[in-house]
Amino acid sequence: MPRFLLLLILALLPLRGLAVESAPVSSPRATATLLADRAAIAPGEEFRLMLFLRLAPGWHSYWSNPGDAGAPPEVTLRLPEGWSAGDLQFPAPERIPFGPLMNFGYKGEVGFPLPVSAPATLRPGEAVTIEAEATWLACADVCIPEEGRFMLTLPVEAAPSPASLPRFMAAEAAMPRPSPFSARLSPEGVLAVEGEAITPAAVRGAAFFPFEQSRFLNASPQRLALREGRLTLALTPAPGASPGAAEGVLVLTDAGGQRASFTLRAEPGPTVPAEGTGLWQALALAVLGGLILNLMPCVFPVLAMKAMALARLGGAEARAVRGDAMGYVLGVLAGFVALGGVLLALRAGGAAAGWGFQFTHPAFVAALAWVMLLVGLNLSGVFAIRGPALGGARGAFGTGLLAVVVATPCTAPFMATAIGAALLLPGWGALLVFAAMGLGLALPYAALAAFPALARSFPRPGPWMERLRQVLAFPMYGAAAWLVWVLAQQAGPDGVLVALAGGVLVAMAAWAFGTGARPGRLLGLVAAALALALLPGLEGSPAAASRPALSGEAWSPDRLAALQAEGRPVFVNLTAAWCITCKVNERIALDTEATRAALAERNVAVLVGDWTRGDPAITALLRAHGRDGVPLYLLYPAGRGAPVILPQLLTEGTMLEAISALRS
Repeated sequence: MPRFLLLLILALLPLRGLAVESAPVSSPRATATLLADRAAIAPGEEFRLMLFLRLAPGWHSYWSNPGDAGAPPEVTLRLPEGWSAGDLQFPAPERIPFGPLMNFGYKGEVGFPLPVSAPATLRPGEAVTIEAEATWLACADVCIPEEGRFMLTLPVEAAPSPASLPRFMAAEAAMPRPSPFSARLSPEGVLAVEGEAITPAAVRGAAFFPFEQSRFLNASPQRLALREGRLTLALTPAPGASPGAAEGVLVLTDAGGQRASFTLRAEPGPTVPAEGTGLWQALALAVLGGLILNLMPCVFPVLAMKAMALARLGGAEARAVRGDAMGYVLGVLAGFVALGGVLLALRAGGAAAGWGFQFTHPAFVAALAWVMLLVGLNLSGVFAIRGPALGGARGAFGTGLLAVVVATPCTAPFMATAIGAALLLPGWGALLVFAAMGLGLALPYAALAAFPALARSFPRPGPWMERLRQVLAFPMYGAAAWLVWVLAQQAGPDGVLVALAGGVLVAMAAWAFGTGARPGRLLGLVAAALALALLPGLEGSPAAASRPALSGEAWSPDRLAALQAEGRPVFVNLTAAWCITCKVNERIALDTEATRAALAERNVAVLVGDWTRGDPAITALLRAHGRDGVPLYLLYPAGRGAPVILPQLLTEGTMLEAISALRS
C-alpha cells in the first residue's frame, strides 16, 4: 500500500503544470477546445487563451481574410467585471485551392490565441470562471458552420503559475513576426522585397496574403523570382482595386519546406523587372553537392564496404569492372530518386519532412544499427549470403542504396540550394535534381564505369583480401555503436536496451541462416521476427536530451529573449545526436580551450537546441533562417540585433573571428 500511494503521488505531481483546457466540442469535421497558458493566474497579470481546432482530414478553416470564400473563426468571451481581452490572433495561413477559387486558411491543427488581462482586485484563494462562445467554418466540398461553448475555471494565486505550453509554442511559432525587410508594390502588382536574409540559398518559395479582401486576384499564381538580397512576387491586382500601399503577411519557405512569416507593408513603388534562375543551375549545384558528400563522415562506413568490393576488381576484366561500378551508380541513383519521391509525398501530405528526416525516428535508427551489425558479421565471416558486402553488380547496387541511407545525416555545401530548388519544381524536375545529387555522390564510380582500365592500378587479388575483409568489418561495428549512441539520446536507456536485445536477435538470425540447415533457417526467421517486433515500441519511448560537447542552457524563445534583454550576446547551437557534422564541429571548433575562453571574455551565453527527435519549436527556428536541417549556428549580438549565421562546417578560427567581431 505505501508503494501504491507513492506511485499515485508521483503520477499526480505533473498535473499541476498542465495547460487548463475546456471540455471539447466535437463533430465529424473538427474538434475544438479552449485553453489557457496558466495553471493559475495572479492579480493584475496578462495571460493568453487559445481557441484550438483539430480539423479532420480533408477539411479546412479560414484566416482573417478567407480569400475568395469563407469566414474566419470568431470568439466571444464572457468575462467577469474588471477584465479585458484583446483581439483574436491568426497564424500565417496557406493557399487552399478549390476549383477556380483560392482560399486562405488552415488544415490539420491550428491555434488562435487572444490576450486576456485580469484585474488587480483579484484575491488569492478564489477561482474565476471564464465562458466563451466560438464560431468557425469547416469546409471541404461543402462548408458547415460550427459553434461551441466553452468554460474554464482558473484558480487565483499570489504569483502566476505557468502551464505546459507545447500547443501555445506551436501557435507562437506560426505567428507572423514584424518584417525586417523593405517592400515596394509596383502599379502592375509586382511585390519587391529586399533584405540581407533573402538569398537563393535561403528562400525556395514565397506567398503574400493581403489583409484587404478583393485587392488581388487570389487564384492567380504568384510567380517568384530571386536574387541575392531581393525577391519579387508577381501579383495580379483585382479589377477596380485602388492602387497604393498593401499590407499583409509574407510567408517564406526554405529549402526543406519550413516556413517563416512576417507582417509586411509594401509602399507604392516603380515597375520592377522580372528575374529568375533556371533548372540547369539547380542540376549543377546538385551534382557538386553530391560529390562533396563523399567527403562527409556519414559516408565513411559505406566507403569501407566499397573498398572491399573494389579490391576484388584488381586485374578483373573490363566487363566485370564496368558492371560493378555501374551497379553502385544505379544503386545510388535509385536511392536518391526514391528518397526524393518520399520527401515529395510527405510534403504533399502536409508533413514537414526535410533532409535526414528518417533519423528523427528511433525505430529507423535501431534498424539501421542492426543493418550495420549484419554487414560487419558478414565481413567477419559469421555468415555468407549475397549482399552489399560481397561485390558483383547486385551487391554493388545494394551498397549504393545503403550509401544513400547512411549519408542523409550529413549535409554538404550546395546541397541546401539543390534540395530547395527540387522542392519547388514540378515532380519530374524535382526527381531529376535528386538524381543529379546521386550522380554527384556516385561520380567517382561512374568514372570507373566509363574507364574500366583504371582498375588495372588496383592491387591484384590474393590472400591479403581475406585479412582486409576482416579489418573492414570494424568500421561497420563502429557505425552500429554510433547509431546505438544516437538512439540513447532519442529514447534513453530503454531504447539502448531494445537496440542491444534486437542486435543479439539479429546476430542469432544471421548465424542461423549461415548454417544453411532448415532448422537453422526457421530459427533465423523467428529471431528476425522478434527483433522487428521490438521496433514499434521505440517510437513511443520518452526522449532523452543529448549532451553536446559545448555545454549551455537549453534553447527556447523565451530564454533567448531574456538573455537579449540583459544585453548579452548569445550563441545558439542547433544540433542533433545523429548529426556527425555537428559532432565533428563540436570537437574541432566549439569544445576547444580557445573558443571557450573567447566566449567567456565577451560574456556570450550559449543556448543548445536539440533536434534529435525533430522538436517543432526548433524546426520553426530552422525555417526562420532558411535551413532544412542541422547544424545551424546563430551568433546574436548584444541587444536585439539579427544573428550572424555561421558556416555549417566550422573551424576554431571561424568561431574566434565571429566572436571577436561582436560589438563590445
